[in-house]
Amino acid sequence: MTQVTQHTPRKILVTGCASGIGLAQTQLFLDGGDQVYGVDKQKPQAIDDPNFSFFQVDLVGDLTALLAQLPQNFDVICHTAGVLDDYKPLLETSDDDFSQILTNNLRPVVKLTRHFLPQMIAQKSGIIITMCSIASFVAGGGGAAYTTSKHALAGFTKQLALDYARTRVQIFGIAPGAVQTGMTRQDFEADNGQMADWVASETPVGRWAQPSEVAELTAFLASGKASYMQGEIVKIDGGWTLK
Repeated sequence: MTQVTQHTPRKILVTGCASGIGLAQTQLFLDGGDQVYGVDKQKPQAIDDPNFSFFQVDLVGDLTALLAQLPQNFDVICHTAGVLDDYKPLLETSDDDFSQILTNNLRPVVKLTRHFLPQMIAQKSGIIITMCSIASFVAGGGGAAYTTSKHALAGFTKQLALDYARTRVQIFGIAPGAVQTGMTRQDFEADNGQMADWVASETPVGRWAQPSEVAELTAFLASGKASYMQGEIVKIDGGWTLK
C-alpha cells in the first residue's frame, strides 16, 4: 500500500501577487495548502482563500508598517514584484526614469531580504527566490534601465547565495523570457500584435510562456528537493538565450 506523505503548510511571502507571475505563484502555493502573504500596490481580484493574507503596499516606500504586520519568519520568500521599461536606450531615458526602474526592481528585494534573512539563518532553513530575467544575462530583453536593473538583481542573488551558503538558507533566481502578462500586454495590443508575433517567432519553441509555467518552476525550487543547488539563476525562456 502506497503511503501518502502529508504536506506541512508553509508560510510564504509573494511580492507582486496581484497579477501575472506573482498571482500564478500565489494561487499555486494556496492550492498546495500553504499560507500565503501577498504584497502589491493593487489588490488581486482572483483570490478568495482563507489562507491568503493581502497587504496593499508600494514596496518602494516606507516598509515599517508592513514589516510590523507581517510574520517575522517565512519558509519561502518570492521577490516577484518588478517593472518593465519602454525598451529605450540610455540617451532616450531620463535620469529619473532610470533611477525609478533601478529602485523598483532592486531596493525592495534588498530591504525585505535584509529584514527576514536573520530569522531564516537562526532557524537554519528557508528559501529565497528572486525574479530575474533573460535581461539578467543578455541585452535586448528590455531597455538600458531594465537590463541594468536585472543584471544587478542577478549579481545580488549570486553574492547573497555565496555569502550565506553554509547557513542552510537556499537562494535562487528565476530568469523568464517572454511571458504573457499584464506587464507585456502592450506587445499584444500595439500594431495588431506584431511585436508579440515577432517575439514568438524569434523564440526557439515558437511561443510565449504562461505565468503558470513560471509558477511551476517556482514550486520546484521552493520544494526543498533541489537541496544541492545554490545561487542558480534558472532560465525559463523557450530557448531564447541559446541563440
